[in-house]
Amino acid sequence: MALASNPREALLLALSDLDENGFKIFKFHLRDKTLLEGQRLTRGELEGLSRVDLASRLILMYGAQDAVKVARKVLTVMNFLELADQLSHICLNDYREIYREHVRSLEERQEEGVHRVYKQLLLVAKPSAAGSMPEQELDSVTVEALFDAEEKPDQDPPTVVLQGSAGTGKTTLARKMVLDWATGTLYPGRFDYVFYVSCREVVLLPEGTLDQLLIWCCGDNTAPVTEIRRQPGRLLFILDGYDELQRPFAARLRRPGPSRTEDLLRRLIRREVLPACSLLITTRPLALRNLQSLLRQPCHVHVLGFSNEERENYLNSYFPDEEQAKKAIDFVRGSEVLYKACQVPGICWVVCSWLKGQMERGREVSEIPSNGTDIFMAYVSTFLPPGDSEGCPELTRDRVLSGLCSLAAEGIQHQRFLFEEADLRKHSLDGPSLAAFLSSHDYQEGLDIKKFYSFRHISFQEFFHAMSYLVKGDRCQLGAGSLREVNRLLEDKEQAGDELTLSLQFLLDIAKKESSLNFELTFHFKIPPSIKQDLKTLKDQMNSIKHNRTWDLEFSLYESKMKDMVKGIQMNKAVIKMQHSNEKKPQSKSSVHVKTSLSDAKKEEQKSLVVDKGDTAGTQTKASNGKGRGKRH
Repeated sequence: MALASNPREALLLALSDLDENGFKIFKFHLRDKTLLEGQRLTRGELEGLSRVDLASRLILMYGAQDAVKVARKVLTVMNFLELADQLSHICLNDYREIYREHVRSLEERQEEGVHRVYKQLLLVAKPSAAGSMPEQELDSVTVEALFDAEEKPDQDPPTVVLQGSAGTGKTTLARKMVLDWATGTLYPGRFDYVFYVSCREVVLLPEGTLDQLLIWCCGDNTAPVTEIRRQPGRLLFILDGYDELQRPFAARLRRPGPSRTEDLLRRLIRREVLPACSLLITTRPLALRNLQSLLRQPCHVHVLGFSNEERENYLNSYFPDEEQAKKAIDFVRGSEVLYKACQVPGICWVVCSWLKGQMERGREVSEIPSNGTDIFMAYVSTFLPPGDSEGCPELTRDRVLSGLCSLAAEGIQHQRFLFEEADLRKHSLDGPSLAAFLSSHDYQEGLDIKKFYSFRHISFQEFFHAMSYLVKGDRCQLGAGSLREVNRLLEDKEQAGDELTLSLQFLLDIAKKESSLNFELTFHFKIPPSIKQDLKTLKDQMNSIKHNRTWDLEFSLYESKMKDMVKGIQMNKAVIKMQHSNEKKPQSKSSVHVKTSLSDAKKEEQKSLVVDKGDTAGTQTKASNGKGRGKRH
């Protein structure tokens, strides 16, 4: 069969490839009630129809796409497998366009679609999963280069691990990749399908089968899963938030060990299912040790967050009002802590939302946060309901705070990040009125729409989890969770570079005397003496353990990358200037002026280098062999 550009043309070409006897047998099978469902042509209707007439009649009855499926089913029964296979590709290609449209329309319906909020992120290649601080220059990576179309035949299908602390932009980047593929701007011709799988939401699947996963990704119960699976090398699965795989909701599945869906994802990662597909897995560093045991020859990429330029762009784009934007940017620039923290997109959003909330309430910001915990305290205190409930006792400040803390703690303890409306009622929370802290998600369950809630970001759930140790009146000590984590770190003391959970990091910050006082003043709550003693003990224990705080690695890698960039700019411009200088006037010494400017347009550096003429060639060779100068090839 010749190449066809659409289902109508493919159907006609397939019928044209049949000889007269084959065409008669084809029409005979069209009357088979057991083979075809719905409308069928009678013998009288079929007699005398030419190939063109039959193709037109089938398209009129079933539609072009389903008419091709009918023809493929008949050809398979006739054992014309080559023709049936060619029609399968037509079905697949046509459905690919249907799926692309589904992805685009799904994104357009989002309140905060990635095409509106996405800003470019800095990505660097890492030689391994280890979280040690860099000693060598870092190679920049582009999203386009993550999956090279020119793979070697003996190479395993690519598995890319995109790692980064909470809020560094992994989920937004993953969603943007799917959208860019759907619009044809990313990996054109490389993948037939790019599937986004939220590890947080995939638990809603009642069964852990591959077909159900594909149907869920397509949002279509009639998706041609058999055809989609036929070419696994043309599939890319993006498993977003491996660290957020949670316990299933169905009561019959509440048992120790992984759910069926979690088991399916692990088998996918281990290459036991669709071994030829490509994988991109996003995760926080804490889950790397568990993930690493499932991987085979992965490529590790670290998300560093915003560059200086993109940080400025985000701050400008968040505030549509020019006066508000100027105030916010000046305020952030005036604080080294805030400016550095805004490298992390999630924290940048928290800072901007807090400042905007203060402006809208006509409040002046009297104190500048001194660390990440202070930033979250400022946001939470701004958006909690006022102490006076104004006739709504269920929305009192203390009651909402207590409910958010107990909900977060229950979720963390049971590895749950999605909550049903019944869960919120149990903790005396009203989801729609708490949009500053909770996001809602609609999920189709049969004919019904079921609503689920999650904290706006995992960092909020961790923050309220930390607060739960301090605000619950029936608590006389910090609880087993924190003690367990300290003991784990003490036992793994030789594992240098272990990252703290955010909950423990928040607690350690509050353990500082000035932070404890700030906490009590902010939330009008007195921390009991027994818990203060526990905090002091916790702080003393942690002082003896080598560990990383969340975001420390991103800040360190970013600083290292900036040094590499400045070094690269200096070396490359030096070579160019030397070449020009030597062409104009040969002399024993060349004066080279190098001007470097970073993307934040804040600092410029003017240097004058004196280089011996005889060393010029050597300098050029070193510069041309330098690493980390931009895109990774």
